[in-house]
Order: sequence, then C-alpha cells, then structure tokens
Amino acid sequence: MNEIIQLLQNHRSIRKFTDQPVADEQLKNILVSAQAASTSSNMQAYSVIHVSDSELKNQLAAFAGNQSYVSECPVFLVWCADLRRYSQASHRHADTPITGNAENFIIATVDAALAAQNAAIAAESLGLGVVYIGGLRNKPAEVSQLLGLPQLVYPIFGMCIGTPDQEPLQRPRLPLEAVFHENRYTDNEEAVRQYDETIRDYMHVRSGGKVDTTWSKEMAGKSQRPREHMKAFLNSQGFGEV
Repeated sequence: MNEIIQLLQNHRSIRKFTDQPVADEQLKNILVSAQAASTSSNMQAYSVIHVSDSELKNQLAAFAGNQSYVSECPVFLVWCADLRRYSQASHRHADTPITGNAENFIIATVDAALAAQNAAIAAESLGLGVVYIGGLRNKPAEVSQLLGLPQLVYPIFGMCIGTPDQEPLQRPRLPLEAVFHENRYTDNEEAVRQYDETIRDYMHVRSGGKVDTTWSKEMAGKSQRPREHMKAFLNSQGFGEV
C-alpha cells in the first residue's frame, strides 16, 4: 500500500463544503492533471467549463434536481464530450465530414471521463473533496443552451470541488468477485446477495435507522427512471448515429 493507492481507496463523495476558496493555482494544477489523462489517438475530445457565475450555478443546480451543493461549492466544473474541435481541425486539411457516430461518441465520452477522474484524484491529493453531478443529464438541452454548447458537444456531468465540511461514511463497493472475471464472464449472484446485506447495514447506519434498502432494490428503482430523452437530445447535438 502506497500513498497513491491509499488516496484512491479512500475516495468518498463530498456534498458539503467550507467557504474556503479553491486557489487559482490549485485549480490550474487540477486541470493540467486532467489533461495528462490518456486520450484516444490524442483527440482530446472533451472540454471543461468552469461555472463561476452564481446565477448560472443556481440554474444548473435547479436543472440537476435542486442539488444545493452545486450552488454552494467553491468550484463547479461541467465536463463535456467535444467533437467540435476535432471537426474544425480535420476540416483544415480534408473535406471528410465529421459526425457524432457511435465510435466518435464513445471516444469523446471516454476521453472526458478519464480526464475528469484525473481531476478528481488531483483535487483529493490537495486535500479537497469532489462529487460528480450526473443530474445535469436531467435537463441536457437546457444546460446546453445555458452554457452555449454548439453542435457536436454535450454535457456529461458536473463536478463540485471544495474543502470538505463533512466526513461521510465511505460507501461500500461490490465485492471484487462480482466485477472481476478470469478469462470468461461469469455471473456471481452470491457476491451480489452479500453486497445487498452490506448496503443494507451501511444505509441503516448512514440514515440513523430510517432507511432499509439494498443495492438490488436501489437498482430496480433506478431502472424505473431512465433518461429516455438523452437519445433525442444527442441526435439534436449532432450525435445522430448513437
């Protein structure tokens, strides 16, 4: 166990922050660390928008389901899959149309996710806390209009960054046996059953005995709330073959 592994394995989402600002130098180092992430064919098919205007943050918080920490966090970043820059660069030398086909969609989405995770780790190494905000995809068209996102760009998630003002319990993950496979894919229902009980105990402690649920039950609930609007939205942003 070294310091990096310890940092990674100690991750937890922070939703309450102090008023202490994130220094410009800290933010720069976080973003430069994000840029150092792996990227497919050096496309670097993502963009990051730092939303510092308080009114914009309030509107984004509302779009994300009234998550107050979006408004309150010292730094809020919106991570976007971005094929626009790739298209512009390509058109300087060729007439081949650049589309948001399935492969390009995957590349841009993965590039952004890898960069964002580098940023999260960098922030935590500086003693800061982070939480991802997937709720921006509740209202992706409204978010895009608010932030002026052009064709071939879409918002994947937000990220709150700041000095933690809480020490939440670390949410247990699935047993390694449930996600790790040797040579061939195998189902491990027993590992999931055990995890259900682990999550039941975790939620009981976290809620002070008010919540009785399991991972499987939470996943069943999530399946009833699909963001079906995302396909039509992605089509409208130029990702027409997704």
